[in-house]
Amino acid sequence: MTSRDSASSEITPELLLRAYACGIFPMAESVDDPTLFWVEPEMRGVIPLDGFNISSRLARTVRSDRFSVTVDTAFKAVIDGCAEPQPGRDNTWINRRIRDLYIALHELGHCHSVEVWQDGDLVGGLYGVRLGGAFFGESMFHRTRDASKVALVHLVARLIAGGFVLLDTQFVTDHLRTLGAIEVPRRRYRALLDDAVKDDADFGALPVDRPLEGADALRIIASRT
Repeated sequence: MTSRDSASSEITPELLLRAYACGIFPMAESVDDPTLFWVEPEMRGVIPLDGFNISSRLARTVRSDRFSVTVDTAFKAVIDGCAEPQPGRDNTWINRRIRDLYIALHELGHCHSVEVWQDGDLVGGLYGVRLGGAFFGESMFHRTRDASKVALVHLVARLIAGGFVLLDTQFVTDHLRTLGAIEVPRRRYRALLDDAVKDDADFGALPVDRPLEGADALRIIASRT
C-alpha cells in the first residue's frame, strides 16, 4: 500500500517517528524526484534476531577483523554510500528530502549508522531508525565484497546486546534471505511492532567509542541463535 504526498508537504522528524510506529515509511521514486510517498508493504521483511544466519565463510571474514567496524562516526558518508548506484541498481530512492530527514533523525539520536572500514577507507555500511525495541534497517551499501554483510553482523550483535526485539528490513531480497530474513503479513507485523516500540532497548549497550572485535560480535549472536 502506498500514498503520495506533494512536494510541499511538511514531513518533520517527529512525524516520521510516528509513521514508523504505525508501520509506515517514506520513499522517493528517484534521486531527482522531490516528492515522497508513504509505503506499508502487505508482506514485511524482518530478520528474527534468534534466526540470523551466518555462513562459515562470512564468520571467518568477521573473525579475521580485516575490516574495522564503527558506529555513528560517519553517518552522512554512509547515506551518500547508500545513494550510490550498486550492481543491479542504477537509481536510488534516496533524494535530498530523504537525506535531510534522516540526518535530522540522527541528530535527535533516533537514526544510527554502522560503518565498515578497510585501510582507512569507508568500504561499506548501513543506517536505520531506532524506536523503542525496534530497529528499522533503511539501506546498506558495499564497495568491497562482504562489507555490507559485516556491517549487518555487527548491527545484529548490537541489537541483541541492547535488548532489541525487532529488526525490520522493509522488504526481503535474495541477499537478505540468505541471512535469515523472512516475510510476515501486515497484521502479524503490526502486532510485532506494537510490542517492540513499547520496549526500552539500548543501542549503546556495546561500546560506541571504539570498534568491536569480530569474535565478540559472533559470540553475542551465537548466544541468541
